[in-house]
Amino acid sequence: MIASFDVIQSGLALGLVVVAFACLFDRHLLRASALFVLFALLMSVSWWYLSAPWLALTELVLGMVLTGGSFFYALRAFPSAAMAAPHVDGSQHVLSHRLTRGLLALAWCAMIGVAIHYVMPEMAYSFAGHPLILASIVIAATAMGAFALHRHLLRRLLAFNILGSGVFILLAGMAGTVSGAQALISVGLTIAWLGTLLGVMLIRHLVILEGVSALEDENDAAGQAQ
Repeated sequence: MIASFDVIQSGLALGLVVVAFACLFDRHLLRASALFVLFALLMSVSWWYLSAPWLALTELVLGMVLTGGSFFYALRAFPSAAMAAPHVDGSQHVLSHRLTRGLLALAWCAMIGVAIHYVMPEMAYSFAGHPLILASIVIAATAMGAFALHRHLLRRLLAFNILGSGVFILLAGMAGTVSGAQALISVGLTIAWLGTLLGVMLIRHLVILEGVSALEDENDAAGQAQ
């Protein structure tokens, strides 16, 4: 079980939330990918702090090095920095679209809260004593909203990975970091990396075949055509 409130855990929780928000809502893809690497590093430190050294090592290798490297590999398919626009998500969202996705994030957050209330009622009333659990709920809900909000494929892939990290921390808080739980989360990290690698390869293939317009939302492309 996650330890009671302390300064280090609170600092890690705050750092994870801040970096996750920055990564999810930064339109500059190169900078967002670098922020994801920093997020994975903080995740690794969090696993170490929770007495899960194998998860810390797995996160360091699969999350920071391989998954982070996959995003930079995907960016190599885009035009050079001299043509900066393709490295920036320029899609615009109408207000109704943002409100709908925001409500989706709130619904996801409420669903997690209800699950915790029934599975671990003692934790539901003491979130202040479990800052990493609270951070995981905020991160997962925000990432779910960002996944639905963003239209750029690479940004959706970033949101997918951050959503998974939030869910894994939540699972560790509910099941503990015993060897069985660590093995289960390690399998989840491996599957997430394989899914990211597949997504990156598909993105590169789309860009090579159709150009950067393949990364845009169909409605945006239709609007630009008109």
